[in-house]
Amino acid sequence: MAKQIQAIRGMNDCLPGDTQVWQKVETILRDTVASFGYQEIRFPIVESTDLFKRSIGEVTDIVEKEMYTFEDRNGDSLTLRPEGTAVCVRAGNENGLLYNQEQRLWYMGPMFRHERPQKGRYRQFHQFGLESFGVATADMDAEVILLTARLWQAFGVSKYVRLELNSLGSNQAREEYRNALVAYLEQHIEHLDEDSKRRMYSNPLRVLDSKNPDVQAILGNAPKLSQHLDAESAEHFANLCERLDAAGVEYQVNEKLVRGLDYYNRTVFEWVTESLGAQGTVCAGGRYDGLVEQLGGKATPAVGFAMGMERLVLLLQELDCVGDIRRTSDVYLASLGDKASIQAPVIAAQLREQVPGIRIMVHAGGGNFKKQLKRADKSDAVVALILGDDELAQGLVTVKYLREHKDQQTLELSQVATLLADLI
Repeated sequence: MAKQIQAIRGMNDCLPGDTQVWQKVETILRDTVASFGYQEIRFPIVESTDLFKRSIGEVTDIVEKEMYTFEDRNGDSLTLRPEGTAVCVRAGNENGLLYNQEQRLWYMGPMFRHERPQKGRYRQFHQFGLESFGVATADMDAEVILLTARLWQAFGVSKYVRLELNSLGSNQAREEYRNALVAYLEQHIEHLDEDSKRRMYSNPLRVLDSKNPDVQAILGNAPKLSQHLDAESAEHFANLCERLDAAGVEYQVNEKLVRGLDYYNRTVFEWVTESLGAQGTVCAGGRYDGLVEQLGGKATPAVGFAMGMERLVLLLQELDCVGDIRRTSDVYLASLGDKASIQAPVIAAQLREQVPGIRIMVHAGGGNFKKQLKRADKSDAVVALILGDDELAQGLVTVKYLREHKDQQTLELSQVATLLADLI
């Protein structure tokens, strides 16, 4: 016997029972962002490696350790997309969507990072992202955050997530803060772990995000970002907070929140939860006003967010907030006899026309009455329609209730649609 081929580690199948949950989650996401006027954009899975080196930053874990990068037959370096923002900017630049325009865009699909697989974190994962281009003021930051708050309401998890906010300031303010932070870290270099020492000069803000408690203890007296904010960024952040206060959205200012990507400026935010253990961030984003120009376009302000869908589904399941999932089928149509077997799909098609949205599974493969009813019982269907040659000749069908203690009944075919309409 040939050796069975397995899925790649960290790249998982999504089986029928789970896909129903995913479909419900996707529908809520689509409907919510559409209610705010956002449009879907779709782009390739494979991009030029330079796109991510220039946008994410070469001295980041994603670029240094996690990207799936390879050379194609032409010798070009290509990468499976590890995130969506840079790709969305590339698509917007290339197709003339961004300069001197406002765009509200969303996307959904697989991303790839070579990380250690664990609960809620996989090597192929799915991300929902939203990007708004062309508005530099804090009202757009507020809209993006209010939209995420609306999503938590729609999913029924508002009380299980909290919002953390920070401002990174302008690029110049960040550079000034960077220098102050490096000077402070140099005074404590003998107490830093190797990862923090490596990042201290290349990407010192990432040291603030260290998970090492000893490093966090050192950072307790480190310079604060808020002390180095430029006046315009401070005003922008104050205006954002004022708008969130007016909308009743609670938040916590976290001055160590810097995000893991180099392109952010000013507003950054995360929605976090204690319901998923170590994998606590369920949505994150911020403003990235310089990225469009950095990737070859004209200067365009932008703000957005992304959420890992596996983590979102896991959160809903952990909190039992998935809700009712619609059954696979409403009706199982069994047939007895050659003529009935031929006509069964025809009758099913007529019923689907008469009752929009009805889900009818037609028996296939023959078999006696007992076998067909056994399959009907195993299906999700609420009723079985039993059609025999004799009933067909008389224009009749038998209705058997599969989930309720009701007597079966025989109806004229013309009456069946009315009965089925009550099922959906």
